[in-house]
Amino acid sequence: MYFGEIIKCDIADGPGVRVTLFVSGCTHHCEGCFNPETWDFQYGQPFTQAVFDEILKALSPDYIAGLTLLGGEPLEYANWTALLPLLREARARFPHKDIWCYTGYLFDRDILEDFCEKWEDMREFLSYLDVIVDGEFVQAKKNIGLRFRGSENQRIIEVQESLRQGKIVLWDDGTDM
Repeated sequence: MYFGEIIKCDIADGPGVRVTLFVSGCTHHCEGCFNPETWDFQYGQPFTQAVFDEILKALSPDYIAGLTLLGGEPLEYANWTALLPLLREARARFPHKDIWCYTGYLFDRDILEDFCEKWEDMREFLSYLDVIVDGEFVQAKKNIGLRFRGSENQRIIEVQESLRQGKIVLWDDGTDM
């Protein structure tokens, strides 16, 4: 796997101060994508053990609320399988920090009904996520007033509660935007 960037003090891609990893590789190619250079699976730098360790170190300060994965597309097979060991270790070391993942895939249709059926390890991957922001970016539904998403079709989903209840449970931090 390759990645485009690591932001160690991000406040735009989830609540609080976060460490954000922009992975490379995306097959959605959404019109109006804010990061089209990351469509290329070879964009940026290789995701090495040193990068893995750098992310874990960046997560260690108390003021860091969590980790956010975006891209590119974190749920492309080559990406999520490479990210699984990072999520495993991040959850073990920092159990009280949340993990967010942005994906163009739909949580219910693509991830639960397709990916979880094809790949057994996808369930483990999901077990580490607190929130998924799902759905492709749609230029015609772009809304800069939305919190933590770019277009009105995208949903902010509480992953663990959705899995428990067997239905989509939307994330709500209690603020009106």
